[in-house]
Amino acid sequence: MKNNLAMRVSVITLIINLLLSAAKLLAGIIGHSSAMISDAIHSASDVLSTIVVMIGITASKKRADSSHPYGHERLECVAAIILAVILFATGIAIGYSGCKTILTRSYDNLVIPTLLPLIAAIVSIVIKEWMYWYTRSAAKKLNSGALMADAWHHRSDSLSSIGSFAGILGARLGFPIFDSVASVVICVFIIKAAYDIFMDTIAKLTDHACDEETEDMIKSIILDTYGVVGLDDLKTRLFGSKIYIDVEISADGGQSLSQAHSIAEGVHESIENSLPNVKHCMVHVNPVDTPEN
Repeated sequence: MKNNLAMRVSVITLIINLLLSAAKLLAGIIGHSSAMISDAIHSASDVLSTIVVMIGITASKKRADSSHPYGHERLECVAAIILAVILFATGIAIGYSGCKTILTRSYDNLVIPTLLPLIAAIVSIVIKEWMYWYTRSAAKKLNSGALMADAWHHRSDSLSSIGSFAGILGARLGFPIFDSVASVVICVFIIKAAYDIFMDTIAKLTDHACDEETEDMIKSIILDTYGVVGLDDLKTRLFGSKIYIDVEISADGGQSLSQAHSIAEGVHESIENSLPNVKHCMVHVNPVDTPEN
């Protein structure tokens, strides 16, 4: 079900990116706008990023096997890292191009673009911003780092189109340097997004613990489970988009092994039923003396 949602979002955005890239390239060529042509190339890079996401998500959903007994969820993190690198490289390229144009004053010789690429930039901003929110919503539902990285790639393209719009408008008003200045500003936002995606993915690859809110929720679930006397230890770790939990609980030491096992199973099932992102919960029971004993 979740895999189907991720693939549906990816296919839709892939088709839209292909059509949008072609339209912006045509508008840039006909309208004499190098900014729009660059924006079209940026949109084309989104096609590559979406393909990487589709491959990463498909690979991460493979069943566990003898070589990978814990599953393949971390392959999605690999896809997210690749996208972060693509996003970073895109930001650097845009910033370098803008700085080069400003320093060499080559904008003085630019041909004034027509109205067509200006309209194309507005259309691109609207469509890419919608794609960002559409993909971001799915990424949050699935807790997918790769899909979230792709969403930010759409946002970077939206920012790029805003820069193109400002540059084209500035050129038409007699200030061609606006295009280059906007490119440098956009570069900073794109690199920041790439950094955030990269660091979030690294946390998922290095067994980083869950956030405090999630751990508090887990503790509450454990202590509310019938038969649990106390919580001795709790460890959590991120595994791709999933969570592994190791917990030690205290239970009445006078019970039978079967009764203690039932309490552990109750904790296990309560956690996995309450938190869909939990892939597995390991429960260890420590015996304690109770007043009745």
